[in-house]
Amino acid sequence: MDKIDKQILAILQEDATVAVAEIAEKVNLSSTPCWRRIQKLEEEGYLMRRVALLDPQKLNVGVTVFVSIKTNQHNAAWYAQFSAAVQLIPEVVEFYRMSGHIDYLLRIVVPNIAAYDKVYQKLTQSNALFDVSASFAMEQIKHTTALPLGYIDGSN
Repeated sequence: MDKIDKQILAILQEDATVAVAEIAEKVNLSSTPCWRRIQKLEEEGYLMRRVALLDPQKLNVGVTVFVSIKTNQHNAAWYAQFSAAVQLIPEVVEFYRMSGHIDYLLRIVVPNIAAYDKVYQKLTQSNALFDVSASFAMEQIKHTTALPLGYIDGSN
């Protein structure tokens, strides 16, 4: 991973539709070596996939809910059942197992509180949960899908 690879990653994570020729020009390479580097970054797993980011407001899912879940079940069977149930709920866009006093954290997008309540019902019917707490985002202050690239070589 060198400076050029980092530059390519920075360009692609801002806009994956940029043509190889344009990327090559920005990083001072010709198209073929640039394309080879992109292919290598994909093969090595740095580029996981290329997606389009959609506008939640236009899709009528502008309400973001962060849901903290606590359970008193900490076994593989419970986790497998809960994870499978969460995977089936399209409104859940992020799902994390946490350390600390919260066991799981979900980010859910819905049009309104009534729609969240339907998701809540699905969650609570899927598994025995000890505590479910929801926080509604009032304002999105920062949102990016771009990851920091300064830690790639492990020196930071």
